[in-house]
Amino acid sequence: MEHRTNLEIIAPTVHEAIEKGLVELGLEDTQVDVEVLDEGGTGFLGLGGRQARVRLIVKEGLAKPAAASAGAPRLRPSSLAASNAPFTAEEAENAIAITRATLLTLLEHMSVNADVSVSLGEPDDPEQAAPVLVDVQGDDLGVLIGRQAETLSALQLIARLIVGKELGRAAHIIIDVAGYRQRRDENLRKLAQKMAKQAVTSGRRQTLEPMSASERRIIHLELRESEEVTTESIGEEPRRKVVIIPR
Repeated sequence: MEHRTNLEIIAPTVHEAIEKGLVELGLEDTQVDVEVLDEGGTGFLGLGGRQARVRLIVKEGLAKPAAASAGAPRLRPSSLAASNAPFTAEEAENAIAITRATLLTLLEHMSVNADVSVSLGEPDDPEQAAPVLVDVQGDDLGVLIGRQAETLSALQLIARLIVGKELGRAAHIIIDVAGYRQRRDENLRKLAQKMAKQAVTSGRRQTLEPMSASERRIIHLELRESEEVTTESIGEEPRRKVVIIPR
């Protein structure tokens, strides 16, 4: 049996546990397989009275050298395929159908009536699978977003786990509710450019507000080609922030 890095995390929700684990490993969610050991409480969206417990398993070939030290845990093979290769035509069709069915079921359990459309987006890398884009439209959908988009993030994470298990491979699902994520992403890009200019003008580091891992990624990507500033993340979850540093 192969040796692979794994990490067990306990947190109030499944989403928080996975985010915390990703930070500790220094990896993106597409680079690990996730095994939910205890959803916590009632088990719906990882919310409830009990703490959630998850195991993050680093995909083959991504383990850090330090993880190969003596005594490293011996793991069973992951239920999800490690490959993030582009979808075949059949896989793409299945991913769209399964994702839509999954979202409709989750919304039904939440007593939310909404229209769900699913499509494939453009991958960041042509050698990787395209993201599965979900657009949820309807009236009074604030319950799906939640405070600081916590509910939306949890919904997206659960959808990824369910669809990934059904497909037998990782599924990078991005859910937008009533255009919230699109507006938020655009505002973050504008903020990144504004604060980058301020950093250059003042010659001082600019520290942004605490953000989720996905939001920090938008800031990093927006400024990664800049010749005037660099970026880094500092602090501990859930107060981790991006710092924009003049070169």
